[in-house]
Amino acid sequence: MGVALLTQVSRRCFRHAIPLAVLSLLLLYLCARSFRVVSGCRSWARSCNPEGPPPVQVRRQSGPLEAPKWKEPPCEGPQGVLGRVMEPFRASLNPEGDVALSQYLAGWRALVRFLTPLGSIFAFATDEASAKVTALEARVHGPEAAHYSSLAAMAAWERRAGLLERPGVAPRDPARSSGSRTLLLLHRALRWSQLCLHRVAAATPGGPDAGVQCGDAYRTALAPHHPWLVRQAARLAFLAFPGRGRWLGLACPGAGEAEARAALARAAATLEAVYNRTQGLLAERGLLGLA
Repeated sequence: MGVALLTQVSRRCFRHAIPLAVLSLLLLYLCARSFRVVSGCRSWARSCNPEGPPPVQVRRQSGPLEAPKWKEPPCEGPQGVLGRVMEPFRASLNPEGDVALSQYLAGWRALVRFLTPLGSIFAFATDEASAKVTALEARVHGPEAAHYSSLAAMAAWERRAGLLERPGVAPRDPARSSGSRTLLLLHRALRWSQLCLHRVAAATPGGPDAGVQCGDAYRTALAPHHPWLVRQAARLAFLAFPGRGRWLGLACPGAGEAEARAALARAAATLEAVYNRTQGLLAERGLLGLA
């Protein structure tokens, strides 16, 4: 009877042990499978070598990607050669679609300082520009300063006051030119400077040198408004025009050629934006024929 009882008990334990063993094996299988999925192991792999980066690296890489920050060349910074030219010209483009005269003239002062070291070809241009900038500054800071805050305000005031010249008729005393006429002359010179900078920056190796390119810019922007003698003097001066390397070295000291060319191109784009807005304002008011 003891043997029979022992056998009966063993059978009962065995019947209960089978399900427990199966359940344990199932749990072990599921745990192992979960571990393989999380760690990157394949189910058929004998050794667990994760195929991806560790979980810590995955979490670190799962955030938003950040584009590399563009580093502004020193020459375009607030104290840089081109930065001192571009900053006031950009500031002259006010949100109302007008041109702020004080900032425009400050940009011209900086542009003259940049062009002067390039040689005698710019002597007559920068001297003339400086004289015109001085004449306009006298109005911007003079007794009628309230009427010379912007191009539009100046043009409206001078028209009401009868100060505008008749189209195509030069004043007897250039020092007494209207502010609108003086600005028009600066406007044309700005176009030449902008074209010159752009063509030097965009020139291809083996192409025309800087003297030829800036000479073409002169014939486009200024020559039609200059007498024959001035045109001949300019043509001779362009023969001794500084090379592209000199331009780039002055524009972006210490920078590589590609970086300097890109900076010069951005400066030219700024001047073009100012020129285009000024051109539109002058055209709307019928002032392009003042000189």
